[in-house]
Amino acid sequence: MILRALRPFAVARIPIRCKPKPTFRSRPCCRTLVSAAQVQFGQPIHETHPHLIAPGDLTPGIPALEYHYRRAALAEKLPKNSIAVLAANELKYKSGAVFYEYHQDPNFFYLTGFNEPDALAIIEKGSSPVEYTFHLHLRAKDPKSELWDGARSGLQAAQDIFNADEARDIASSSTTSTLRDLIASAKEVYTDIGTDVGRRSSVAKLVQGKGTGVEGFQSLLASSTVRPLRPLMNDLRIIKSSSELTNLRCAGAISGEVLTAAMSRPQTSEAQLWADLSYGYRSAGLDGEAYVPVVAGGKNGLIIHYTRNDALLRDGETVLVDAGGAYGGYIADITRVFPVNGRFSEAQRELYAMVLGVQKKVIALCRESSGTSLDGLHSTTESLLTSGLKDLGFDLSSSGLDVLFPHHVGHFIGLDVHDAPGYPRTGKLKEGMCVTVEPGIYVPDDERWPKQFRGLAVRVEDSVVVGEKAEEVLTGSAIKEVDEIEGLRG
Repeated sequence: MILRALRPFAVARIPIRCKPKPTFRSRPCCRTLVSAAQVQFGQPIHETHPHLIAPGDLTPGIPALEYHYRRAALAEKLPKNSIAVLAANELKYKSGAVFYEYHQDPNFFYLTGFNEPDALAIIEKGSSPVEYTFHLHLRAKDPKSELWDGARSGLQAAQDIFNADEARDIASSSTTSTLRDLIASAKEVYTDIGTDVGRRSSVAKLVQGKGTGVEGFQSLLASSTVRPLRPLMNDLRIIKSSSELTNLRCAGAISGEVLTAAMSRPQTSEAQLWADLSYGYRSAGLDGEAYVPVVAGGKNGLIIHYTRNDALLRDGETVLVDAGGAYGGYIADITRVFPVNGRFSEAQRELYAMVLGVQKKVIALCRESSGTSLDGLHSTTESLLTSGLKDLGFDLSSSGLDVLFPHHVGHFIGLDVHDAPGYPRTGKLKEGMCVTVEPGIYVPDDERWPKQFRGLAVRVEDSVVVGEKAEEVLTGSAIKEVDEIEGLRG
């Protein structure tokens, strides 16, 4: 038996009234003891990768026991006799047998720590407020498939490593029958499977019609009361635990150092700068890139999500970089603007300094005691930018600010770049939330705007932890003061 120790640890603000001890209901009483170090799994664990996973942790920085507490917290939110059903992300293919790097569904990962495709997790509400049964349906061990595609964790590891109460082969008929029985006996079913139909491409909609692609699962729900799971998960994920904050600090600090190092070197192309960032993250111990970065020289910075990153960088222009790495799945989100030749022009310096000043004032409001919200931060940002732009000679009549500042000032971060999607931005900021603050000004190249600023794009962004009475900037290792930037190259 491969035993995963559940060690005690401090959990910050896990919203459950008590923390029940894990119970494992269906484990066979007799198994052959096998050292975990002698077995291959579908992801790193401490016994096989002690350089990546600390003792007691299930994933980098997150103890196995925290995953149990997360499931218990969800169970407390579920009504009596209800279940939650989550599906792992599928492996995506470029073409033929060539696949993309795998990325797990964030809600699935948050509850299980399991990082393989072809899996289904079911949290069955127990008789007490926080009691639950954790069903994990996953790929069974298969030597032939594993020869080609790498190790799978398998059913025994589902219980012994990931602490599932019930484990079944996802490809077996018992999965369908078990799911059917659980759904039939549940008063309510909470799931988001098949609800993202609106995000399909136009071609997919044309080919698939109004179908969801999960009609088989939805047929099982025909007689059930179905509720969206996402609002419950957002409530759990929006406040970060101490372990999550540690991961976010690691991602932020290293990402900032990598970006500062890249800023210090002369750069000739967007592609080379991108390569420097990508190499820097991995070589410094991060998982890799948190998202496809924006590396936008000159007027390319006017495109908010410019990701082609294939142009040359020109002397006299600035480059806008929106990039960050991830650690243990937790991301950093940073934007900096710096001059290609190492020195700001007068107009570049004026616009940059104004935006930077606004950003620092808004960051100072990222505390619970301020009584504000993300939308409140945005309103403050608009007011400050309006004043600053007028001082620089901008005419903001006819919705001018909407043209120059077309996006929101911030969003939540965590396992997702835009974490807890759908969580209201009108809610008050609370201690333990993590947000970005990213004011930006994008000046189109037309005669409406002051000539010296036309074509300039400035955005300054940091990842920030909301404190009770003070904020914590996670990405402060990425320098942003004018004199610091210009001093990088002597």
